[in-house]
Amino acid sequence: MAELVQYYGTGRRKTAIARVFLRPGSGDFKVNGRAFEEYFVTPAQRSAAKSPLASSDAAASFNIIASVLGGGVRGQADAVKLGIARALMQFNAELRKKLKAEGLVSRDSRGKERKKYGQKGARKRFQFSKR
Repeated sequence: MAELVQYYGTGRRKTAIARVFLRPGSGDFKVNGRAFEEYFVTPAQRSAAKSPLASSDAAASFNIIASVLGGGVRGQADAVKLGIARALMQFNAELRKKLKAEGLVSRDSRGKERKKYGQKGARKRFQFSKR
């Protein structure tokens, strides 16, 4: 029986985690078992998630299966973006230079800052009363 050829990449952004599998195929894109356009509704989310494919000209040559959990839809789109970029680098290491030039290789480490004690939030203080 023929062995399944696939390339894997993990993407993370804030609390969203995406497991992305690239399989040679016709360009079918599924996220959590749903169609890509059905899952990512806005054009900004769609373009963010597909940006590594556009820069490497590999959009039509792979079927993409993404499993995403946690976070919001925008964070999930960015997690899928990093997952696709990492899977493409596994497929062809020479794509790294092109992807890195567009800033698609590094993880965005920004997250939510924790709430501090004695304060209302991370930065906001309780209201001060002079009298």
